[in-house]
Amino acid sequence: MRGPPQQNQGLGSALRAWLGFTMLLTAHFAVRPLFNGRANVDFIVIAILFSAVRMRPGLAALTGFLTGLAIDALAPGSFGAAALVLSLVAFGASWLKAVFFADHVALTGLFVFGGKWLFDVAMTLLTGGASGSSLAATLLLWSPLSAALTALLAVVLLTVFRPLYRPHTS
Repeated sequence: MRGPPQQNQGLGSALRAWLGFTMLLTAHFAVRPLFNGRANVDFIVIAILFSAVRMRPGLAALTGFLTGLAIDALAPGSFGAAALVLSLVAFGASWLKAVFFADHVALTGLFVFGGKWLFDVAMTLLTGGASGSSLAATLLLWSPLSAALTALLAVVLLTVFRPLYRPHTS
């Protein structure tokens, strides 16, 4: 009988995934404020992307939505923007997981870069955070720089904490 060990392996994988998600969420609120600047590492986007590759698109969108609501609660002026954007990013990440989340670190870095840049562009446009030349600088300079830093950290996290963040392959 091989039923229980397979079930325990799936439970262990899910627990590791939630532990990794919780660690990244904690880092977003504990570590990120220490390095406040124009280009920040976004631990929440990393958490959403890493967890979305382990879920079906609907559940990933729900996870993105609930996480976005938690972020929106801290910024009531643009309530709903993060929930909408994180839902779309999580849904897209889950849908594209077979293409990008093979076992290739460079593709994972590009995937995180794209997800973070998309998140920044959508949040900037939805919240009206900038206009004119400031909008161009935000979208073409600071957002890509922030996305590159986030992707670099994501690659480091995948390398150091591999069991927590790699998708389970059967």
